Amino acid sequence: MSLPMTASPALNARVHEAKTSSTPIRYLCFGGFQLDTQRELLLKDGSKVRLPGKVFQTLVALLEKPGEVVTREALRERLWPEGTFVNYDANVNTTVNKLRLVLGDSPEQPAYIETIPRLGYCFVGSVERKNDLAKPVAQAVAAGKGDGAVLQSPVEAANGVALPTLNAAESAAVFWSSSRNKVWAGVVLLCGMLIGMGMVLLAHRV
Repeated sequence: MSLPMTASPALNARVHEAKTSSTPIRYLCFGGFQLDTQRELLLKDGSKVRLPGKVFQTLVALLEKPGEVVTREALRERLWPEGTFVNYDANVNTTVNKLRLVLGDSPEQPAYIETIPRLGYCFVGSVERKNDLAKPVAQAVAAGKGDGAVLQSPVEAANGVALPTLNAAESAAVFWSSSRNKVWAGVVLLCGMLIGMGMVLLAHRV
């Protein structure tokens, strides 16, 4: 008579750990940002932040190895395939500077990306790996905020990239939200009234 075999707790723990480690992590979270590895986009509090492709790939490379040095050579190999003829050093510098601009980071006092002289770059911020977002952020994404509301990155603002055109009601709301515009509107209205009164007086004299 054979007895049923029962796996030891240690073996079960190792199996669970292996399954967990093989499961791909969807979100890499740091500061107020969430990087969605499945949809390949960057979120800030549930809203999409526009990133050029190579800037996004640079962020992914850094977040994959937080606290470790990602060499300039590794970034070149990742961003530009073999046989691509570009000024690699200048392009790596430009790409990292654009990423810092988007994150609001500074090379002098880095909160996220530190330059390692003559080697490369290191992500020094705290990174959380999650498969689910917190409820408020997840609800914002599910409600369409993550797909519809797009934050203009500082890179786009510096390059003069315009956001989608507002409709008439939105444009009016933006116009009247400015106190300066309200003053000018009052001046125009007063001028119109004075001109009208002048025309009436002129008509009576004639």
